[in-house]
Amino acid sequence: MTLTLYGIPTCDTCRKARKALEGAGHEVAFRDVRAEPLSQDERAEFAAALGPKIVNRASPSFRNLDDTVKESAPEDILAAQPTAMKRPVIRREGELYLGWSKDVQAALL
Repeated sequence: MTLTLYGIPTCDTCRKARKALEGAGHEVAFRDVRAEPLSQDERAEFAAALGPKIVNRASPSFRNLDDTVKESAPEDILAAQPTAMKRPVIRREGELYLGWSKDVQAALL
């Protein structure tokens, strides 16, 4: 089964997650959301599944946004600044997992 990891290559958490998943025998397809931003449908899917948590409000990418954009819906924020997404987002057979917490690790490793 191939997992898709959405993130950016410079994100330490994304690198840790990818290494652990591959070490556990998973095939991981990496999607750089900076180079290949999420489509409108993907942004809507992520926002519907993960809610406002999909936006990392502590990130410099988010803090540098215009205040009107900050007040927008999560999918609009990700359209304006893809790297404001909390990372990683991991897709496994239609399910989406956010971050690399112990719960996510337990579910995927």
